[in-house]
Amino acid sequence: MVHVSLWRAPLAESPVHATVTLPGSKSITNRALILAALADGPSTITGALRSRDTDLMIDGLRGLGVRIDEVDGTPTTLRVTPGPLHGAAVDCGLAGTVMRFLPSAAALAAGTVSFDGDEQARTRPLATILDALRRLGVTVDGDGLPFTVTGRGAVPGGDVTIDASGSSQFVSGLLLSAPRFDAGVTVRHSGGSLPSMPHIDMTVEMLRTAGVTVLTPRDGGTADTWTVLPGTVSAVDWVVEPDLSNATAFLAAAAVTGGTVRVPLWPSRTTQPGDAIRDILTDMGAQVRLENGTLAVTGPESLRGIDIDLHDIGELTPTVAALAALADGPSVLRGIAHLRGHETDRLAALATEINKLGGAVSETEDGLRIEPRDLHGGSWHSYADHRMATAGAIVGLVVDGVDIEDVETTAKTLPGFEKLWETMLNRPIEAHS
Repeated sequence: MVHVSLWRAPLAESPVHATVTLPGSKSITNRALILAALADGPSTITGALRSRDTDLMIDGLRGLGVRIDEVDGTPTTLRVTPGPLHGAAVDCGLAGTVMRFLPSAAALAAGTVSFDGDEQARTRPLATILDALRRLGVTVDGDGLPFTVTGRGAVPGGDVTIDASGSSQFVSGLLLSAPRFDAGVTVRHSGGSLPSMPHIDMTVEMLRTAGVTVLTPRDGGTADTWTVLPGTVSAVDWVVEPDLSNATAFLAAAAVTGGTVRVPLWPSRTTQPGDAIRDILTDMGAQVRLENGTLAVTGPESLRGIDIDLHDIGELTPTVAALAALADGPSVLRGIAHLRGHETDRLAALATEINKLGGAVSETEDGLRIEPRDLHGGSWHSYADHRMATAGAIVGLVVDGVDIEDVETTAKTLPGFEKLWETMLNRPIEAHS
């Protein structure tokens, strides 16, 4: 019999007042690791996130022949030294960035690279990027986990058309290694609306920081087309921003309890989708201030419902759904049909778990409709999905008796989440007007 761990989400006995310092961005860390591995010399990554997803990326690159060392015994400061890439076995876990970013880099190896992951990962869509690599001259066996990439030390590259409506990671996965392909890569998206554009913007900006020439639709090019010219990836000393998507759950704690939560080191300019939480919380009635690099959110007496298109920022959906379930008016979350292919079917999962607690959530063709209801305690299933677990913790702040199954899954992007969450509830800060 499998033992299922349950974590009683702490109830906020009073408005939450805290300052919460978050570790680095997973998205930036894993992109920096790929670019550093393909660079023309050693790079240092400061403020790197150390979590299951990033450690899987580190282990995968080490297996391929990249040297990655902790600097002065500091896990979040990494020295990455490129080396000749060779055959390896890569464990993807549940990390979309590993299973969709590393195959293109593995194509540059001399040898066969096998990929596998958690059982839940075997249902995640991968055929789009694997078929694209085949058309670019790479030998790939399989259409999903497990699969193998047989590299010859070089990739012809060229033009490829894909349907990336299921995930922007398909585009980023091709672009990140493209400068090392003989002819570079031109990626054309043909299909439904492309989700999570901020993540593609992040990829483009980081490539350009590494001296790579990238042409995008925003530069006056063809719509839904990105071109990376062949060339050198320059070594860069990367400084990783805090993970703003992980921060959203803590800011939501202020919003649902009428307290104030501050997150320091919030960037004034960023490509992280999590930055959009500022406008979302404002629209739901919270006070939001960014001063001297610290973001402060103060919750209202009651949250307003919201009608919002989350297409470009779909990873915020679990946080927004939890907020909406606790609001005093109905909400509609739109543009997120692609979340059915994430760690789990997030739309079905959110509807199921909120409804189990007495909520009224219905799935639409591309999102969720959430009606306000008085909620009660009960079990909250995480589906091995880190953002489902944190959504349950938000609800548990104001609904007594929410027991979250497998909260440890938060280690995927935020190790020690439970301690941070409980500390937030017990660390008062001076009130500011």
